[in-house]
Amino acid sequence: MAEIRYDDLLDLEEEDFDTVLAKDINFTGLIKFKEPFMIKGQVKGTIDAVSDLCISEEAVVEADIRADRVLVKGTVKGNIKAYKVVHVFSSGALTGDIEAPDVILEKGCYFNGICSMRRQD
Repeated sequence: MAEIRYDDLLDLEEEDFDTVLAKDINFTGLIKFKEPFMIKGQVKGTIDAVSDLCISEEAVVEADIRADRVLVKGTVKGNIKAYKVVHVFSSGALTGDIEAPDVILEKGCYFNGICSMRRQD
């Protein structure tokens, strides 16, 4: 998959992702990926990526996350370090710390943690 612009990433549907963890999947362990990835099921462990991660509305993730861009529409318990942006949608709930150059918290979302916005030189 070619580099996706951020505005385009917001409008992607499930079929636009190379890999989707379906809503009936319950995964425990380490997930590493290099292409955009969508989680619709349940994940416990660690997510370490060099691409984009979308956590859909029905997803429940208990993991520390490292990725380029992280979109949270579901529930996340864990810390997120993004190299570009973290976007928590109004349907999203995040309990954990955020470290990213850009952070978007939509009205109506839930966020409980510390937010550190550090721009890369």
